[in-house]
Amino acid sequence: MRGIFLWGDDRIGARRRTWICRVKHWAILGVGVALLGMPPALGGTSTLKDAPKALVDEAWQIIYRSYLDRSFNRLDWQAIRQELLSQPYGDRESAYRVIQQTLVRLNDPYTRFLPPQEYRQLLLQTQGQQVDVGLTLVESGEHFRIQAIQAGSVAAKADLQVGDEILAINGRGSDRLTLERANLALRGPAGSKLRLLVRREGKPQPFSVELTRAGEIPRTVNFQVLNHPRVGYIRLSGFNSRSQQQMQEAIEILQREKVQGFILDLRHNPGGLLEAGIEISRQWLDSGVIVRIQQNQREETIRARQRALSQLPLVVLVNQASASASEILAAALQDQGRATVVGTPTFGKVRVQAVHELGDGSALVVTVARYLTPKGRDLAAGGITPDVLVTVDPSTDLELRLNPNLVARPTDPMVAKALELLSTKISNARHVQ
Repeated sequence: MRGIFLWGDDRIGARRRTWICRVKHWAILGVGVALLGMPPALGGTSTLKDAPKALVDEAWQIIYRSYLDRSFNRLDWQAIRQELLSQPYGDRESAYRVIQQTLVRLNDPYTRFLPPQEYRQLLLQTQGQQVDVGLTLVESGEHFRIQAIQAGSVAAKADLQVGDEILAINGRGSDRLTLERANLALRGPAGSKLRLLVRREGKPQPFSVELTRAGEIPRTVNFQVLNHPRVGYIRLSGFNSRSQQQMQEAIEILQREKVQGFILDLRHNPGGLLEAGIEISRQWLDSGVIVRIQQNQREETIRARQRALSQLPLVVLVNQASASASEILAAALQDQGRATVVGTPTFGKVRVQAVHELGDGSALVVTVARYLTPKGRDLAAGGITPDVLVTVDPSTDLELRLNPNLVARPTDPMVAKALELLSTKISNARHVQ
């Protein structure tokens, strides 16, 4: 059996632990590596002859050993085991359904079951190997509707239109998918096929569209120089396996351009690889705590390592869609006094999930821990409250949400406030010198 830890979700490879951040409607991943040893099973599992029943009990064991809420949502978890083992299971699909139904009773949207195919997709995405086709979906009744198609993407070259309804993805009815899982299904390795069943207003029958995924790992760091004052603007739209290197390059290039301060834009950043979030925090922080992880009365503290790439004044932009790893980063910079946070309160994704691979290649994502900011704040109470609140401009917010590579303009109200604050910081620094 293999297991993984995620910030907000986990996934693992051979006896490896991965921290991943996830929020409903976004696939957010973060990775950190550590050994994860599963405790011995309770008596009885080894004697089960029926493979589906053994799978159900394996899932029960993981929840029993690892789940953060030791009251199990006020359920008698031991009695539930007897209930589960008393049922017949004809095949794996029936076992999967019972596992899913049992997890619902925990009333925890982040603790969930992943069939083998979805787990494989999760592993690929965690490793930064998946590419997008350029579609933005929204819920539309029992199905999904195309809200936007990214210019120049694979989807833009196919017979797809904004407003089209997606009835099935790779043969699976969209009425059986959450929006999060639908977005996961859209992504995959370059060269792989994606089949969509589409219904369009004015057409009598649904039709199929096949896309071939193409491209590289999405770029998550974009930057430019803003003037008056001369400031380096960096937008970080997610955390993947290349984000740390891209951030280092951005900071170094902008410092060669003689900027006097930085704006780090985390708006509409749903999170991603935790390891990337931690290392990017270290690029801005010389010392101090980045985050604390609490699990079963144990606490792990992650710190900076005296390797900050810049000491220049910094303002961080956040909004209601800044979540998970982006909240860890923003909170660390705020609590350590390294940056002024500007914008609106963040999403508040504050729990850690571990992904445990089951014997048949499926997986269980289990809430196992909570994280605290350097000052001990539990962001479940409402996310990060900015130091300076700025009202969202709807048109700018829509542009940023639809285009992760967009760099902001000085007319953006939050950028304008950041420039004002940096102008004061830069002026004060000159006077001190």
